[in-house]
Amino acid sequence: MIRRLFYLSLGAFLAFWVMRRLQALHPDHVARRTADGAAGMLRQVKDFTSDALGEAAGRETELRARFGLDDAEDDK
Repeated sequence: MIRRLFYLSLGAFLAFWVMRRLQALHPDHVARRTADGAAGMLRQVKDFTSDALGEAAGRETELRARFGLDDAEDDK
């Protein structure tokens, strides 16, 4: 009797778990997660490029000052 109760509760748990996983695969949920992931990735790329460009400009200024080159405004 205990064995039957165990397998009955195990089956109920697995059915509940499978239903939750199938609901998570609903097209609306998948599209929302994909859009959120893409937006997060785009935000990270923008942050990286702004940091890289800022560091490059700072390094250029340091090198121009160190080697006595003209200002960047004079070259344009």
